[in-house]
Amino acid sequence: MIHIIETAQAGIISDAPRVSTILASILNFLLSIVGVLAIIALVISGIMYVTSAGDERRMTVAKKSAVYSVVGIAVALGALVIVKNISSIIGG
Repeated sequence: MIHIIETAQAGIISDAPRVSTILASILNFLLSIVGVLAIIALVISGIMYVTSAGDERRMTVAKKSAVYSVVGIAVALGALVIVKNISSIIGG
């Protein structure tokens, strides 16, 4: 007899990724994007500062932008560390 229909192979449910692992992966990805965007913003604020041509208002905007970018990088790195620690505690 020829088997036309393949039978489904039963898998063990423990092979499926855990929800905590999936969430940690998503958060790692999003935090990596935030970090890259913050670094790009820091570079742009540096360019703004260099091209301000002595205009105090533009220099102030560039300095504030640089500070916010550094804060963004620090927050992204801190959040990444927290996510990795929680993920290792949970067991993901």
